[in-house]
Parts: sequence; C-alpha cells; structure tokens
Amino acid sequence: MPSAIRQIPLEPRTRHHDHDFHQIVIGLRGQAEFEIEGLGGAIAAFSGCIVPANHVHYYVGQGDNRQLILDLPSDTPSLTGHHRELSRLFDAPRFFDLDAPLKRYLEFLLMELDQTPEGLDDPAQSDRLAATLLGCLHARLGGEPAPAQRRLDLQRLDRFIDHHLAAPLTVGDLATEACLSEAHFRSCFREQTGVTPWQYVRRRRLEAARQLLESSRMPLSEVAACTGFAHQSALSHAFRRTYGHPPSQLRQAPGQASAPCLTVASR
Repeated sequence: MPSAIRQIPLEPRTRHHDHDFHQIVIGLRGQAEFEIEGLGGAIAAFSGCIVPANHVHYYVGQGDNRQLILDLPSDTPSLTGHHRELSRLFDAPRFFDLDAPLKRYLEFLLMELDQTPEGLDDPAQSDRLAATLLGCLHARLGGEPAPAQRRLDLQRLDRFIDHHLAAPLTVGDLATEACLSEAHFRSCFREQTGVTPWQYVRRRRLEAARQLLESSRMPLSEVAACTGFAHQSALSHAFRRTYGHPPSQLRQAPGQASAPCLTVASR
C-alpha cells in the first residue's frame, strides 16, 4: 500500500481515534493540539508530530488552521526495503520542529501537491516524496549511530517509571535517568527488552491500573489519572486492546477502599 499525502484543516472540537498506519502531521498555518497516548503538544507552522500506528490520539484545530498529513502503512515502500530503517522513527510518538532545509523541502512538496489538489495521483511519486521527508527527519531525530551496547539497569528504570507514573513521561526522561543520549538509549533498550521504551512504559501503566482496579473502588477516571492516561477512554481503549476485556471486569465487590496514587505500582 503506498503512502498518502494530503492537506486538511482540523475541526475546532476535540476528536480522538487510532489507526493501523503511521502518521506524520506538519502544521502549515494556525495551530492544533495533539495528545498521543499521554504525550501532549501543540503544532504550529513548520512544526509537527509523529503518530505511531495503533496509538490513540486526541486532536483539535484552533481557528484558521491547515495541516499536511502523511499516512504511512507499515508496508509502504517508503518504510520497507532499503528504507526499512526509517520505520524506527515510529518507535514512539514525539513532536519536532523543521529546520531551514526541511522548510525549503516542505515548500517544494507543497508545490508538487498544488499540481494535483485532490492528492498526488502517482503513488510512486507520493512514496518518493514521503521517503525523502522521512529520511531527513530520521537523520535529525533518530539517525545517531549507536555506540557499543551496554546493559541497562532495568530495576532502576522500573523504580523511576513507577515513581513518575502519573506524569507525562518521555523517552528523553528515561534516557536521562540511564545517563545516555536518547538515540543510544532507544537502541540499547530495544536490544535488551525486545520492545520500544514507549511500549514498556505503557505496559507498566496498564499493570499499575490493573492493580488499582483489583484492589480498590477508585473511579476509573482517577485510576487513569494516577497511571498516566490522559482520559478514562484512553485507559479503557488500551486495556481492551491489551487484555481483551474492559476494566470493569476486574472490579471486586463494593466496599473496597481507595488506594493512594503514590503507592500504585511500588515494587
């Protein structure tokens, strides 16, 4: 399936969804706000965000806004074959700003789109344009060569994650705790655990939420807040996707006492 590149405004009311393809969103004018599995940020002209596949994201446009959106299935030519390393861009959600060369490339890409306002009618050209943009982003955000791998202290990282469970943790926070650059940390972490740092943090958030649901009658909205989920619906969605059933199935008999957030996931 090829890449798709389009320009649209975002509605001025909050919406949310997820999809089975990756996405890059770049602001062209105005402003929009995104929250991707608990990571929040604003997008203005020449800034953007990376939305990995199957990540629930909330978004809202503000005033007169317009966004450039790249829809990128995992099997698209711009992420496979000799471009497969570019898929590492989608290890975790993040926000970014375009530097001067990327701004010029964006202007060129928009001129190409202006030739076919309804979207590029040549899938191969769409993939070529997407691959160039992804390659430039990868060089800036995730292209640092990894030094020799070393073993991470996962118990220390677990304690750090659990202590900051209700906060909007980033991969950069974990890398700082491990005293590594973010690119080196990502490489070491994936090599050692087999999952991305973001997947690991989300799993610990869900484990903590499950513990609270089994041991207390705390409202689901409070459980979500205590375990780092931005909304009750975000927790419910992640819970169903991971465990195959809604959080309500874990509720015990009425009368359970509330548990304080600070002791949710202590080990």
